[in-house]
Amino acid sequence: MASRSYLQLDVFADRPGVGNALGVVLDGGDLDTAAMQAFANWTNLSETTFVLPPTVPEASYRLRIFTPKSELPFAGHPSVGTAHAVLEAGLARPVDGRLVQECAAGLLPVRVKGTGIARTIAVRAPRAHEIAVDDFSTLLQAALADCRLAGRKPALMCNGPSFWCVELADEVAVRQMVPRLSSVAELTSATHAVGLAVFARSAATSHQLVVRVFCPADGIPEDPVTGSANAAIAAHLLHDGALGSLGRRYVVSQGREVGRDGRIEIEIDGDDEVWIGGQTQTVIRGDLDWN
Repeated sequence: MASRSYLQLDVFADRPGVGNALGVVLDGGDLDTAAMQAFANWTNLSETTFVLPPTVPEASYRLRIFTPKSELPFAGHPSVGTAHAVLEAGLARPVDGRLVQECAAGLLPVRVKGTGIARTIAVRAPRAHEIAVDDFSTLLQAALADCRLAGRKPALMCNGPSFWCVELADEVAVRQMVPRLSSVAELTSATHAVGLAVFARSAATSHQLVVRVFCPADGIPEDPVTGSANAAIAAHLLHDGALGSLGRRYVVSQGREVGRDGRIEIEIDGDDEVWIGGQTQTVIRGDLDWN
């Protein structure tokens, strides 16, 4: 049985234990899809990635991303975390502070700033678009029962995975939300969405937006810190001309309700592309025996 290098990371975290855990298999080239999915199910992490040789010369590395139940074309914390892992393992080196990630969503630029535990990594998310859906108001109302909503219309946004993006009245409404997970699962399954992302603006000094993301149909009742959902929210606000006081650079707090409270740095560049980034901590280094 082949032994492979394996890392377990904490992404969007300035110290271990406050971000979103990620499993990274550094040499998954000879594993087939079924073996990758089985291992991702076994880890029971929100995502596990597998590093593979790139298929095009422009790419620094390639990865595949799995939840416990399915493969994703793109996800934020796996992209940021895997870039950290390949740098730590010496599998890639940034050129002028940049890497290029190859994944099912295409070639995505990655920015690297600093070194060591203070290093920050940001990935440019695939450009999001709103998905036109039939009338799912009944399912939405059931999923959001007892929530205090803002006036903005909920939107189903896709940047690889799809998320319902729903603005609540204020930070308290987000923090105190008690999700109806069965109704959320029914809504997301019916609309082929990964999850429901609720958000609100914050008056705190450490962050400007607070977010929670629920993905019960994919085996993740509440995801600690979700890069792709935050990129979808940013695109939703940009599309609606509703960034307001957030501006084009802001910090998100997500995960406090599940004991994490990670931080995601959002930047919308001059081309209206959304970048998501933050720090990553290596928590476990080891060898993996898996066929």
